[in-house]
Amino acid sequence: MKSIHLSLLALVLAAPSALALKSDTEQPIYINSDSQQLDMKSNQVIFAGDVSLKQGSIDISADRIVVTRSAQGEAIEKIEAFGKPTHFSQLLDDGKTLSAQADTLEYQIVTDELTMRGNAQLAQEGNVIKGSMIRYQIEQQKLIADGSQNERVTTILQPNQLENQ
Repeated sequence: MKSIHLSLLALVLAAPSALALKSDTEQPIYINSDSQQLDMKSNQVIFAGDVSLKQGSIDISADRIVVTRSAQGEAIEKIEAFGKPTHFSQLLDDGKTLSAQADTLEYQIVTDELTMRGNAQLAQEGNVIKGSMIRYQIEQQKLIADGSQNERVTTILQPNQLENQ
């Protein structure tokens, strides 16, 4: 499996100053679903059936979402979304929207890292990265995209975006 590391994500997706809204993780989380199950031992809540999650400017939609809290139950550690595909979007400080989709999404709250697996795609302003797995460290603006034996990593860069950098 070949890997491509793009430490200068500014060339691919965003301006260097484009960070996710810091206030997002300080906002309440709203989740709508057809059903919900709570597992106290694992500190997980499973939402199923046309699930939508909203926290500040973060929007996630999926067939199933699993929210895992810390062992102390005080803070959310991660949000996992499953579907064909799942969708993620977040407004950045510069007003641009970062959007992603994949068969599975995992959003680590503390590290501000989004991992997409299976038909993964990350897009902003017409620039797109596709692969079997994409890991994006949102605040640090670092990205790793991997292909598979049958699929290579595809990057689409808009010419007008490159000229403005």
